[in-house]
Amino acid sequence: MKDLLKKALAEFIGTFTLVFVACGVAGATGGSLVATSLAFGLTIVAMAYSVGRVSGCHINPAVSLGCLLTKRMSLKEFGVYVCAQILGGFVGAVLVFGLFKMADVKVLGDACNYAVGFAGKLTAGGVIAALITEIVLTCIFVYAILNVTDEKAGNGKIAGIVIGLTLTLVHLIGINLTGTSVNPARSIATAISAAIYNGTTDALAQVWMFIVAPLAGAALAAVIYKVLNTEKAE
Repeated sequence: MKDLLKKALAEFIGTFTLVFVACGVAGATGGSLVATSLAFGLTIVAMAYSVGRVSGCHINPAVSLGCLLTKRMSLKEFGVYVCAQILGGFVGAVLVFGLFKMADVKVLGDACNYAVGFAGKLTAGGVIAALITEIVLTCIFVYAILNVTDEKAGNGKIAGIVIGLTLTLVHLIGINLTGTSVNPARSIATAISAAIYNGTTDALAQVWMFIVAPLAGAALAAVIYKVLNTEKAE
């Protein structure tokens, strides 16, 4: 139980840092493609070599789902991890949005995720495009994680760097489409904070897509991993 609480705290800290730093950069720079992509990737690298020693540095419910489906963690651990991630992301978003508010700096919409324009209404095309984008990007991200963290691969020392670069990669293509989520905890946190500080519920109205799609993408990644990596019985 004590070890699980330590892992939960590590996941809280990791997700807090990811949202506070990376989403803060996205909001402050207006969603700058390069700056935001690097912020997410570099934060993952930093956390992978710090809290990763304790919890494995999932800091993302989609990653935890991939690990659950590939039997790398128990259902109990999964539940604890997800709760810690959502709470950590929420605290990180509330703090960074709040600090910007105190400094009279407007956090632009790019810190959140949208299927359509910031003030637009949901459309079938926007929803479908968002779902496909997030499923594909999350699948790529989680599949890379499952492979690089495979004990048989022997990539332990460089895993954090590979994962960080992969997150940077998916942001480079996804930012101009959905803002790139691939992480339900990150989307929930910023959607709530935008409602609190900016008085807009656009992100909250669309956040379900950034919960469903990343989880579906993670499940798809787990299936692909099992199909390609399961050795044939002799």
